[in-house]
Amino acid sequence: MLDQVKALHQELEKAQVSNQDELESFRLRFISRKGVITELFQGLKQAAPEDRKELGRVLNELKDQAQQKFKNLIHSLEVQAASTSSSDLDLTLPPGGVNLGAVHPLSAIWERVIEIFGRMGFNVSDGPEIEDDWHNFTALNFPPNHPAREMQDTFFIEKDPDIALRTHTSSVQIRVMEKQQPPIRTLSPGRVFRNEAISARAHCIFHQYEILYVDENVGFKDLKQTLFHFAREMFGKNVKIRFRPSYFPFTEPSAEIDISCLICQGEGCNICKYTGWVEVGGSGMVDPNVLENCGIDSNKYTGYAAGLGIERTAMLKYQINDLRLFTQNDIRFLEQFRSLGF
Repeated sequence: MLDQVKALHQELEKAQVSNQDELESFRLRFISRKGVITELFQGLKQAAPEDRKELGRVLNELKDQAQQKFKNLIHSLEVQAASTSSSDLDLTLPPGGVNLGAVHPLSAIWERVIEIFGRMGFNVSDGPEIEDDWHNFTALNFPPNHPAREMQDTFFIEKDPDIALRTHTSSVQIRVMEKQQPPIRTLSPGRVFRNEAISARAHCIFHQYEILYVDENVGFKDLKQTLFHFAREMFGKNVKIRFRPSYFPFTEPSAEIDISCLICQGEGCNICKYTGWVEVGGSGMVDPNVLENCGIDSNKYTGYAAGLGIERTAMLKYQINDLRLFTQNDIRFLEQFRSLGF
């Protein structure tokens, strides 16, 4: 057996390969479970007991040599392939076109929203996308088993029904109010999740930006003026905005926010449901219960809150008629925003 091991050592030292087929032949002969080295290990059973230790050491050395040789042969083929590939290049040809990235329309709207509200004194706050029941529902005046919880189809974590993917960034506002006393003026942009059917107007994953202002003597007129100013800054001076009475557990009074449809210019389309108006979010005065849940004296302070969709804002801003385009990564769609400015 020792003579056979010595012969294999010499064979390994001289082994060379020039293609993948020869490399595979090497692997089958030396590395595989049916190779010659494996057969030698099986032959140890027939050796004398006093010789097995020394033979085992010799065979392990042979095995290590084979494995290292196999790695070296792989590397030599890779080097050979790289040199062959580079030799095929024609360095006299002009360079190919460079495909530059573009600002995604949602990113552009995100930054524009921060810029506009930043000039009005709103700072940016952030929070976790996986939330507990307190911050996502209870602190926002959603009583347990209240029908209002069904307004938002929630993705719950199966192992813990009190943990869910946040359905709005209002949870961030709760965290801000828990840590900070008024005056509070904050903007909370972020990704949210709702179990909704995907269509041209809706998606199960989308983005919101919510504003919160809490101080003494804050009224509904302050909310309206803030949103009027924002709409004109975002969409231009000719845009129209209207408020419709609505209901939200965390605001009272509450109102839906509609923007005149900039896609069809009021003539009617699938996005505005042929009404000439597009709902972009909700708003209202912060319910006193919400303030009290966060340790803020509702007898002294009042506040307003509003939440709008980044996708819906982008659709109106850039006249996009299908919300699904934002997440399909179609290069033809994204290339239209290559020179996008804020």
